[in-house]
Amino acid sequence: MSNAIGGLGRKLISNGIISEQVAQQAADTSESSKSSFISALVDQEGVSSSAVTHFIAADFGLPVFDISSLSTDAIPHEFLKEDLLEQYDAVPIARRGSRLFVAVSDPTDSEALDKYKFTSGLSVEAVIIESAALLDLKKTVQDSSADLAGDLDDSFDLEVDGGEINDDVGDEEGVNETPVVRFVNKLLLDAIKRGASDIHVEPYEKRFRVRFRVDGVLEEVVDPPLSMAGRLTARLKVMSRMDISERRVPQDGRIKLKISKNKAIDFRVNTCPTLFGEKTVLRILDPSSATLGIDALGYEPEQKRLYMEALANPYGMILVTGPTGSGKTVSLYTGLNILNEPGTNISTAEDPAEINLEGINQVNVNPKAGLTFAEALKSFLRQDPDIIMVGEIRDLETASIAIKAAQTGHMVMSTLHTNDAPQTLSRLVNMGVPPFNIATAVSLVIAQRLGRRLCESCKQPDDLPGETLLAEGFREDQLEGLQIYKANGCNKCNNGYKGRVGIYQVMKISEAMGRIIMEGGNAMDIADQAREEDIPDLRESALLKVSQGIMSLEEANRVTKD
Repeated sequence: MSNAIGGLGRKLISNGIISEQVAQQAADTSESSKSSFISALVDQEGVSSSAVTHFIAADFGLPVFDISSLSTDAIPHEFLKEDLLEQYDAVPIARRGSRLFVAVSDPTDSEALDKYKFTSGLSVEAVIIESAALLDLKKTVQDSSADLAGDLDDSFDLEVDGGEINDDVGDEEGVNETPVVRFVNKLLLDAIKRGASDIHVEPYEKRFRVRFRVDGVLEEVVDPPLSMAGRLTARLKVMSRMDISERRVPQDGRIKLKISKNKAIDFRVNTCPTLFGEKTVLRILDPSSATLGIDALGYEPEQKRLYMEALANPYGMILVTGPTGSGKTVSLYTGLNILNEPGTNISTAEDPAEINLEGINQVNVNPKAGLTFAEALKSFLRQDPDIIMVGEIRDLETASIAIKAAQTGHMVMSTLHTNDAPQTLSRLVNMGVPPFNIATAVSLVIAQRLGRRLCESCKQPDDLPGETLLAEGFREDQLEGLQIYKANGCNKCNNGYKGRVGIYQVMKISEAMGRIIMEGGNAMDIADQAREEDIPDLRESALLKVSQGIMSLEEANRVTKD
């Protein structure tokens, strides 16, 4: 019994593109092989794939896409789902803002488009490509998703903490299998190429996923088989010099990836046991970020001047504050790199050291062995230091030693976890540091965030009413001639953004602020004084980046709040 010819087949017949016999054969083949009607049709002898494709596009009012112009690097990998690629002849090929473009050869397959709309949360638009080209594209992205290794050249060298990886370990879990090794190696390289700052390897009950944090936002990049979870995690632990037999407690490690003779990238690795296995997070540490120079970080001219003046002082304390991932380490190391000269003795205590700089004596604290921040500081002070950097002030003992060092002729740099610059001083008081010591030792406080830069190639003007801009924090005198921009999206960027820029509150500790601290004033009193001294807070600095066309208002709202 022959299968019924659908409406699309009837249209092709009535327009003379195919014969009824060919359409019937395609319908029967489609039903028996569970393939699409279009795929079965163009496989028929004498059928012009190009003619069928252009007729369908014209009939549905959809564009025909030239697949030769598509770079696979530009494909939005976070929307490539293994199960959807297996089930449907449909491939996401581009994202523009809130729209996801999906390549299909048969636009009547509304189920595939609905699935991508549901999984992406975006508006889905179909583009037509020839059936054979679609199948080739589908195979290409399936290969890259199922095995990121592809045709990777194995000639590069992996080095961990200065030594080669020892693969002569028990391989009960298959950690040294070639597919697993190649997958992990390519995963690290892919993250570097895409400019990711972190890699999240996450096992769940019914799936296993890998996400990259690109420009501060997490996006899913690959969905490996759940059966690979244990082997991938074990491989990362071997590379990081962790105990692969210990799965009950968190562990820390480090990977060094030499990608050329003169270029190496470090990964700080942490595992944490979850309900369904160990989650592994790798922080990508690029030593070149410390040598970018202060001009690349996004400081405004006055903020840069204050930071450079503080660095030029022979003594005093510079504190950088902000949440994890806000760029505190890069700000500190940029300052250290400026000060790093043959005639200067610089020592740092970190947990762990993130960026290696030649000429700086770096120490990893090890509380289990008794090497705390406080003990490292005591040791530094016996080694004729000029500049000391403490990774983080976590307790009163560390704070007291650092403050005394700043008062006795040393430059001290450190970080704290607070929301803004005025709260940093209150935090030190709450830790038990005498207000007089704070007022006399701390010379500069920098609070910072990282926001995504708008892509210069595709950003679009954003027309908002004046009332809205005033409500967002702009002043009346700023509105005249103000042009702000919003993200759009193109092949050169990541959803309208490319790279990140720092947002800063740089607060020099003035005599008036010192008096407020010694008189028992709180963070609100210090913030009021900062406003009187025309020191922009984080929100004002973010809005300035918006007015300069560097950042969207949406992004400013994401990283700063009133």
